[in-house]
Amino acid sequence: MTGAFLNACGILIGALFGLAQRAPLSASTQHFFRRALGAAAAFLGLRLVWLHVNGTFWPCAKQLLIALLSLTLGNWAGRLLRLQKNSNRLGRFASRAITSAQTGAAPHSGQGFVACAILFCAAPLGLLGAVTEGVSGDYYLFAAKAVMDGLAMTGFVKMVGWPAALSAFPAYALLGGLTLACHAYGKPLLEAPGLMDSVNTVAGLIGCTIALVILEARKVELTNYLPALAIAPLLTWLMR
Repeated sequence: MTGAFLNACGILIGALFGLAQRAPLSASTQHFFRRALGAAAAFLGLRLVWLHVNGTFWPCAKQLLIALLSLTLGNWAGRLLRLQKNSNRLGRFASRAITSAQTGAAPHSGQGFVACAILFCAAPLGLLGAVTEGVSGDYYLFAAKAVMDGLAMTGFVKMVGWPAALSAFPAYALLGGLTLACHAYGKPLLEAPGLMDSVNTVAGLIGCTIALVILEARKVELTNYLPALAIAPLLTWLMR
């Protein structure tokens, strides 16, 4: 649960920084961090792919083909399950809660806490981090999420007050619990040769796609691709 701990620490540090700083981050500083995070997400995603695509040319090509096919099928499954639309509903609910708490329409600042907890727990990068750490021990995607959430929290605490920082605890509990579940139940199922590599390869490719969203280069429905994490090992097993 190293990654979930880092994520929670990032949220708390961001809250402390936001409360201590009188003025918000300048536009140039925000732009710098956005570019740095985009580059980090792309690097970490490619790193996962590089580490888990093994062998000679044809086995590597086959593994990448399976990963791309898994992403395509995963996107179709996500659309059928309306994953992105449900994620958008959560985002709109959190946005309304933050606006309500900011304008004083809410009876207490607990609205800000709930909104931030939803945003941090429902982020696709959190699920990716939980899966990759649970099955392979790689928590670097979580580290990128910690920085992203910390930067977001510097603004949230100014809008809705210090209780928003407490969202670090449900984020730690949920994402840490998912990590443990993936380690306890997912990893034993993926110990057959190639199955674990297929999951990490797909996670790495989705991580690269997240970079496009951070850099605002393209709008991508990330949540719809998450079923590919389950489809990839199944295709690998079927195509042996």
